[in-house]
Amino acid sequence: MANKMTKAGGGIITGLLAVACGWMGEKHHIGFTVASRFSWGMRGSYFPVIIRIFVACMWFGMQSYWGGQATRVLIGAIIPGFAHMKNFFAESSHILTKDFIGMVIWYAAFIPLVLIPPERLQIPFAISFMLFAGSCFGILIWAVVNANGAGEMFSHTPTTISVGWGVMYGITAIMGAWGAGTLGQSDWTRYANRRLAPTLSQLVAAPITITVTAVIGIVVTSAAKDILGGDVIWNPIYLLADIQDYYHSSPRSRAGVFFASVGMVSTQLSISVVLNSVSTGMDMAGLCPKYINIIRGSYIMAAIGILTQPWQLLSTATKFLSVLSGFGVFMAPLTGVLLADYHLVRRHKLKLKDLYTGNPSSIYWYHRGLNWRGPVAFVAGMWPLLPGLAGSVNSWTTPAFSGWIKLYNLTFIVGIAMSFTVMTAISYIFPPPGLGIDEPFVVVDGFEETTGMESGESPSLSGSVVGGIEKHAKSVEMQV
Repeated sequence: MANKMTKAGGGIITGLLAVACGWMGEKHHIGFTVASRFSWGMRGSYFPVIIRIFVACMWFGMQSYWGGQATRVLIGAIIPGFAHMKNFFAESSHILTKDFIGMVIWYAAFIPLVLIPPERLQIPFAISFMLFAGSCFGILIWAVVNANGAGEMFSHTPTTISVGWGVMYGITAIMGAWGAGTLGQSDWTRYANRRLAPTLSQLVAAPITITVTAVIGIVVTSAAKDILGGDVIWNPIYLLADIQDYYHSSPRSRAGVFFASVGMVSTQLSISVVLNSVSTGMDMAGLCPKYINIIRGSYIMAAIGILTQPWQLLSTATKFLSVLSGFGVFMAPLTGVLLADYHLVRRHKLKLKDLYTGNPSSIYWYHRGLNWRGPVAFVAGMWPLLPGLAGSVNSWTTPAFSGWIKLYNLTFIVGIAMSFTVMTAISYIFPPPGLGIDEPFVVVDGFEETTGMESGESPSLSGSVVGGIEKHAKSVEMQV
C-alpha cells in the first residue's frame, strides 16, 4: 500500500511541477534559457544554464552507454554469437567489445534525430512510446506467467523504516528522478499552438506513466528472481540478456528479446533527445547564439558525452556518480527560484522584449546584469542539503550526520520549498523592477510591434509570426 501511495503521490507532484514549470512556455513561448533571465539577470542567467548543460552532458554520456547496451542485446538476439563475442579490450578499459560496437551503432541512430526540428518530434515520440509500452507489458506478462504471480520479493520484502518516512522518501526519490527534467519543461511547451494544450497531458500522463512503470519494474524484478534465480536484476536491459541465456538462445526467446530490445533502444533515443539534446542545444545557443544553434549545441553535447567515457564512470567512479545523482541539491533550488519569481512575484507578467535586450535599458539587467535575489534564494535552498550530500557520498554513518542525511533524502522537497520561500520573501521586501508590466512583442514581416495585453491574455501567434519572433530573438540575443 505504501509503495502505491509513494508512486501515485510522486507522480501527481511531478505532474503539477511540470505544469508549473511549463506555464511560461505555454503563455509567453519562451524556454528555460530565456526564462531564467528575469530571475537571475541577463548575465546572471548563465549560471543556471551552465549547471543544466553540465548535468545534461554527463547524463547523456551514461544514457548513450545504456543505449549501446540495449543495441548490443538487440543485435545479440539476431546474431546469437554476438551476445558472447570475445572481448578484445583490456580489462582496465571497463568496456566490452560488444558494448562498444553497440554504442557506436546507437550513436549512428541518434545523430540524425538531432536534425529533426523539435516541433516535428511528436510522431516519432508517439511511436517510441508504443514500442516501449509493448516491451514493458511483454516482459511483465512473461514474468507473471512463468512465476505464477508477482514473485516472493513483491509481497515479503521486510521494511526497517516507518511507513510515513518510507512514503516521504519514496516520493522525493521519484521527484529526484523525474523532477529535474521538469525544470526545462518550457523548452517544449513553448511550441504549443494553443493555450493549455500541454496541461492536461502533463497532469494525467505523469502520474499514470510514473506509477505504472514503477509497479511493472517491481513486479518484473521480483518475478524474474524467482524464475532465473541468482542476483536481483533491476536493469531491464541486463534482464533481457539473461532471459536469452536462460533459454539457451532458443528461437522463441530470441524473438521476444529482439522485440523487447527495440522498445528499449527507442526509449533511450527518445530520452536523449527530449531531456538532453534539444534542451542542451537551446542552452548552448543561449550562451553563444552567434556561433551555436540547437543542432550544433546538440552535437557538442554528444561529443562531450562520449569524451566523459561513461563506461569508466559507471564502473569505477562511485563517488562521482553519487555526486551526480545528488545534483538535485542544485536543480531543486533552481526550480524553486524560477517558480516563485514567475508565479508569485511577477504573477505571469513579463516584458518579453527586455528578455532579449542585453544592456542596461532592459528592466531585467538589474545591477551589471545580475539579479542578486536569485543567488541568495538559491544558496538558501542549497546549503541545508550539502552536509547530507557529503555524508551520503562518503558513507559517513556517525550520529552527527544522520539527521543531515535524512534531510538530504528529501532533497527536492526541501530545496524547492526553501528557495521558493526565500525568493518570495526578499522580492516582497526588495521588489525587483518591472513588476506588473506585461508587454509581449510580435514581429510581422520584419517589423516589430509591441502591444499591451490584459492580464491573463496570451498572444495568438501563427507559425509565421513565431518564426519572426525566433529570428528577432536570435539577433537581439547577441547583444548579451
